[in-house]
Amino acid sequence: MEDSMNYYNIGKIVNTQGLKGEVRVISITDFPEKRFVKGNTIYAKLPKSEKMMALQIDGVRKHKSFILLHFKGYPSINDVEFLKPSTLFVDETSLSEDDLKPGEYYYHQIIGLDVFDDNGQKIGQVKEILSPGANDVWVVQRPAKSDLLLPKIDSVIKKVDLDQKRIDVSIPEGLDNDED
Repeated sequence: MEDSMNYYNIGKIVNTQGLKGEVRVISITDFPEKRFVKGNTIYAKLPKSEKMMALQIDGVRKHKSFILLHFKGYPSINDVEFLKPSTLFVDETSLSEDDLKPGEYYYHQIIGLDVFDDNGQKIGQVKEILSPGANDVWVVQRPAKSDLLLPKIDSVIKKVDLDQKRIDVSIPEGLDNDED
């Protein structure tokens, strides 16, 4: 049976923590505070396996740059050893559009979109999103040029059209190092 559900990557289990079954997670989600919540079900994709395993979160705390999760029914370190390393996902039913304020997008909606400059010229495609600090940075992969890093601020990202799969941007002077 084909699983037609879409899954979205929200993090990775990188290690176990302590003896009580906690795991260390590196979060890569836009909304960690909504994804890693007691009672939520997330899915782990185990190493060397295509199968998704449902896990219900029954404990969450922050520790340094990690989120520590505890899953219902896995009381000790021995119960969770097999989970490392694994990739964590949510299924599409737990993405609700009302998480998003106007002008906010899920990463998976933006990655792969075509990017056009002020003159309507296609300059490339968004290949990844970085979250270094106050603003996300959209990394645009360009043919025969280095990647262009665009801060997600209104003066740069002019219009996002998900239906047309295009982003119109205004590149500030000095941002593009490849110009002569």
